[in-house]
Amino acid sequence: MAEPSSTTESQDASAASRSRARVKAGYGAVFAVKEFRAIFTAHVLSMLGSVFADASLAVLVFRQTGSAPLTALVLALGFLPYALSGILLSGVADRYPARRVLVACDLLSAGCVTLMAVPVTPLAVLFVLRFAVSMMSPLFTGTRAASLADILPDDLYVLGRSLVRMVSQGSQIIGYGLGGLALVWLSPRTALLVTVATFLGSALLLRLGTRGRPARASGGGAMMRASIASTRSLLGAPRIRALLLMWWIPPMFFIVAEGTAAPFADAAGAGSAGFGLIMAAMPAGTAAGEVLAGTLLGAAARERIALPLAAGSMLPMAAFAVHPPLPLAVALLLLTGLCAAYTLGMDQWFVHAVPATVRGSAMSLLGAGLMTLQGLGVTAGGAVAAFIPPYAVICGAGAAGTACMFVILRSVRATRTTAPATDAET
Repeated sequence: MAEPSSTTESQDASAASRSRARVKAGYGAVFAVKEFRAIFTAHVLSMLGSVFADASLAVLVFRQTGSAPLTALVLALGFLPYALSGILLSGVADRYPARRVLVACDLLSAGCVTLMAVPVTPLAVLFVLRFAVSMMSPLFTGTRAASLADILPDDLYVLGRSLVRMVSQGSQIIGYGLGGLALVWLSPRTALLVTVATFLGSALLLRLGTRGRPARASGGGAMMRASIASTRSLLGAPRIRALLLMWWIPPMFFIVAEGTAAPFADAAGAGSAGFGLIMAAMPAGTAAGEVLAGTLLGAAARERIALPLAAGSMLPMAAFAVHPPLPLAVALLLLTGLCAAYTLGMDQWFVHAVPATVRGSAMSLLGAGLMTLQGLGVTAGGAVAAFIPPYAVICGAGAAGTACMFVILRSVRATRTTAPATDAET
């Protein structure tokens, strides 16, 4: 019998490696990967720094202007540039080495925040600098998400993404809390220097703790034109488009509950304590759901529950039709968060559907759409809450979101057997 070819041996070794990865899959196995530890720590630093900057900028603008609209605008600039960046700059994530892009984004962000901290920086320039930092965020998050697929095999990638999401949720609570305490003793511009330090620390960790890899794709021509073409191609692929919508639509409706938390708590007579409970319920449920699914279920089981959980994820919000008291409202939002465990199954589908050469672009587009639609969702929910009771707004968001998801999930099911797009097609 002829000896196996080197190609066959390579394929067998790869298959064996994937099999071992699935057997060993668990959060502990993810942290055993040295490069992931560097990326994870850098993510913790940059997320805390970003949230800390938001708190500092909001206080700074309000103290200087006394204007609530301008204060809201500096916070909105954390959302608004995402769509523009995702469309115009996503190609950078694939055309240049990932480590170089990540470090450059951190250093440029640190430079912008340093200028914000300079006392003589005019308010108008501060807004421009905030816009610039926000333009880099989708590129950074997309490049990092794509690089995880290079570092973590198979199911470890799914668990790695889960850990990154949990940090993002937890850092909002911790970051705003620490920011509020620090601003008792520090001026807002001085406090911004903490953000500078976190970005520099993130850059150092990524530069020294990750391996340099070549760019995923090569090519010339105008970067923005290539990014737009990549976005058009990704949205033109039925499987990728269906999965993107499955990522984007639920959070757009989920955030309506958080956007109406203050008036709901006020109507319930619960005050700031009730507001805090409502705001924390869904993120806490989401973190718990991801931990349970990642710890107790294998890869196949997480994929099996993805569609049912996604379909029912907003039904607890629709149950607000009964005008629930505060304890029941918190329980319903906690349940909504638990259902978000469907994202672990989606992670594997998405990385399989997207060709490696455009993975960075796809992840940047995913993040850009996610943030943009959440911004639209919270704005729309707040506007509607001016005319109808908050509980009815949450109920309407849950019902409308559920109806949208049934349409989207039909597309996801219909494209399930579609072969992944080839690099040439994209």
